[in-house]
Amino acid sequence: MPPGMALDPAFVDDCPYGPEGMLLDAIVTVDRPGQRIVARMPTHDDLPLTRAQRVHPVHHPRHVSGGLMVHMTGIVAFAHAYYLLDVRHADGWIGYGARIHKVRFHALAKPGAPLLLECTALHVRASEKNILARYAFRFTQGDVLVYEGDQTAMWLRTKEPAAAAE
Repeated sequence: MPPGMALDPAFVDDCPYGPEGMLLDAIVTVDRPGQRIVARMPTHDDLPLTRAQRVHPVHHPRHVSGGLMVHMTGIVAFAHAYYLLDVRHADGWIGYGARIHKVRFHALAKPGAPLLLECTALHVRASEKNILARYAFRFTQGDVLVYEGDQTAMWLRTKEPAAAAE
């Protein structure tokens, strides 16, 4: 497991979700030329939605919810925007998922080993007030691919930068 770097407090403070919704514990890779970021997400029985599962050892084993994985695409895309596009929520930028082109759940992610969340920008089109980005996502647990996605997000600047507003 790559060691990663501890989350920068400025990154945590800038996230539109609190730590209980961010769910990351490290940034593992920031590859600016490749427009790729990898973050680590601990997994445990008390994750949102996971803790509410009615578990059966055969018919419904405890796992990281697919809905939570879709949420985590937004979080790791936020990390991409923060570290690679230099976009800041505090400067008025907010991102929203625009389209899920294709998603595949390859395997159940079981609580225990962390997930590595990889996000690569395939295409970015930017202007002063918005950014359209198409992302490829790959989430792995150990050597197992658990989630793969092709999704588009829109980043919008909701206010003018402080320097321009003066």
